[in-house]
Amino acid sequence: MSEPRGTEPPEPEGTTQRLPVLEKSQTGTGPDRSAPAAGNGTPPAPEGEGGREGRFWSPRRVPAGIVALLLLGLVGLFLYDIASVRADRPVMSWRRELARQLAERPLDDTWVLVGAGVAAALGLWLLVLAATPGLRHVLPMRRTHADVRAGLDRDAAATALRDRAMEVAGVQSVRVRVRRRRAKARAMSHFRELDDVRTDLDAVLTDAISGLGLSRPPSLSVRVRRPGRKG
Repeated sequence: MSEPRGTEPPEPEGTTQRLPVLEKSQTGTGPDRSAPAAGNGTPPAPEGEGGREGRFWSPRRVPAGIVALLLLGLVGLFLYDIASVRADRPVMSWRRELARQLAERPLDDTWVLVGAGVAAALGLWLLVLAATPGLRHVLPMRRTHADVRAGLDRDAAATALRDRAMEVAGVQSVRVRVRRRRAKARAMSHFRELDDVRTDLDAVLTDAISGLGLSRPPSLSVRVRRPGRKG
């Protein structure tokens, strides 16, 4: 029996077969097709080039809710009094007394100054809340994708730095505090020279801070001392 054309006889078992290889000319001269495509056609930014990111804004639910409830109660009280007057009922005594006090009291009166100070303080507080982002405990991280933002809690950052600091030889204990602009490490060393421990700590923590991926890495402050004598 003759074999069909275009087919090759099967190779014996145990032999090695060569797989077809695509030449560079066959794959085209465009971008690498094996690289994963970024969403929405935006390629991810190279590491370390995400730029500085702004802080996260707090929703301010509690202050906004308190102000809304106070304004709602005050407006409702005034509307009830106005409707009562329109219905030929007498004005509430508190509004009559308030109008009389405002008409008779001078501007330099103590209670007038206290009320004005409280109103100014509340207004300034609301302006500060409206103009500042809040969420001070969240540190913005470098953006590696246009549609994704990430933040790192300051306590989590301090814990990561503390774990790295405890790996340094000679460190008995360490306290790390991370703020938006500065990270402070206070270590106790029970052996080795303090200068050597401080140098190693500075190098390890500097590398750890750069590895956190923060948009604005805080400056580092390291202090090392001996533990106090007991008794």
